[in-house]
Amino acid sequence: MIKVAVTGATGYAGGEVLRLLLAHPEVEIGALTAGSSAGSRFGEHQPHLLPLADRIVAETTADNLAGHDVVFLALPHGASGAVAAQLPDDVLVIDCGADHRLESSDDWAAYYGGDHAGTWPYGMPELITGSSRQRDALAGVRRIAVPGCNVTAVTLGLQPAVAAGIVESTDLVAVLANGFSGAGKALKTHLLASEGLGSASPYGVGGTHRHIPEIAQNLGRAGADEVTISFTPTLVPMARGILATATARLAPGVDADAARAVYEKAYGAEPFVHLLPEGQWPTTAATLGANVAHVQLAVDERAGRLVTVTAIDNLVKGTAGGAIQSMNLALGLPETTGLTTIGVAP
Repeated sequence: MIKVAVTGATGYAGGEVLRLLLAHPEVEIGALTAGSSAGSRFGEHQPHLLPLADRIVAETTADNLAGHDVVFLALPHGASGAVAAQLPDDVLVIDCGADHRLESSDDWAAYYGGDHAGTWPYGMPELITGSSRQRDALAGVRRIAVPGCNVTAVTLGLQPAVAAGIVESTDLVAVLANGFSGAGKALKTHLLASEGLGSASPYGVGGTHRHIPEIAQNLGRAGADEVTISFTPTLVPMARGILATATARLAPGVDADAARAVYEKAYGAEPFVHLLPEGQWPTTAATLGANVAHVQLAVDERAGRLVTVTAIDNLVKGTAGGAIQSMNLALGLPETTGLTTIGVAP
């Protein structure tokens, strides 16, 4: 059995990692660690994870993380680097935060601030990288950076078109509807139910959102020479989910049939990306609890634009599921082990 520790275990991302690991046939769950909640009973924070409810949350220290084969870091941005530096090179460390995603230290400084912790292999197996996919680069690695949830949705929506050269990558627009869990578990006034229910509100407007350079980085790896994207996420009153509508100006001569053929070729063999039948549109409800992205596309002939819509559960395919998918590849397990594409409805 693979012994796994989870830091930040009392938060949303850490809890979702543990929910999925409880169904993983090759995993034994070891230390559950956190910061301010250390010393408390785990069931006080994650009562739905009943098999772990009587565990005591440990402090996040190198000693408590020792002796594990895999360590998941579900920590606030800027906190993962220091913890990872204390772990041996032969331990598989999977960072669910942003610390190791970006290749450019300048981008890190501009969007996050502070010192860049370095770049790790990127944990999006489906990412198109020239003639291959990122999964090929994950076999045997011992450090993995999990993508941002918004980044996953937008990248999966746009990358086939960018890689095939059927859109102009300097004229991209993405507008997202986001569930509140993407903001984490910390108490904030604008995230209270009394503020959010019955309301939708944008954030990170005007090119300020931290996921913008990561999206550009991914589309660059998919083949874009230059990326310009207008990206606007919007909080909507749901606990989970992202519905990403991304559009791009079509290259001359590209029609709806050609565009669909590109997506069928790109995703036909992907276990966790599902191109819906024509006329059926993604919904966040259909992806609830599942490690799957539902994708659909259309051609707006009057506007000369490709329209893509992608739905994911931000805590599963957007974070924990993608992390475990990458763990499986790094350890030489079948990529689909312990993961489901079956959602929960209604």
